[in-house]
Amino acid sequence: MLRGVDVSAYQSSTYPTEGLSFVFVKATEGRTYVNSKLAAQTKRARDAGLVVGFYHFLWPGDLSAQAEHFLAEAPERPGDILAVDWETTGAGTHASNAEKDRFIRKLKKLRPRNRVVLYCNRAYWLNVDDTSYAGDGLWIADYVTAGKPRIKVKWRFHQYTDEPLDTNVARFAGRAALRAWATVD
Repeated sequence: MLRGVDVSAYQSSTYPTEGLSFVFVKATEGRTYVNSKLAAQTKRARDAGLVVGFYHFLWPGDLSAQAEHFLAEAPERPGDILAVDWETTGAGTHASNAEKDRFIRKLKKLRPRNRVVLYCNRAYWLNVDDTSYAGDGLWIADYVTAGKPRIKVKWRFHQYTDEPLDTNVARFAGRAALRAWATVD
């Protein structure tokens, strides 16, 4: 399994990259927030030769504006992965299951040359989701042994700890296999 991290403005732009194959960088949230370290954190990943993904923290409402905001900030580059972060917002709300599905479909339509995955925690997957729609793959957060999330469906990425960074594994034979999957023809 491949190792990777996900970073946001809370982490350094000089996060460690040794031994990693991929990184997900928070790009946006809602309709207005942009990660102030987006460019520097992306450069760090690209300089290390990592497969790069960008994620958007989804809020309920105005999905078109959120999709446009995200895609205006996330670089348009074949082989990059787009992710939808679906969880409880700081206001205690969350996008509905239908909104999550529509947002993923909108991203896939607007960026057909990028894979789109769903990030959510195990409780959301088991108790909030009712369609099992995760676009091109599920990125599940479950803080247990790496690569052994407590779900029965196929997953692509597993976030298994947040110490010292959000740390993930990916279900690919190697970095070349991840890069090949991420590159949509």
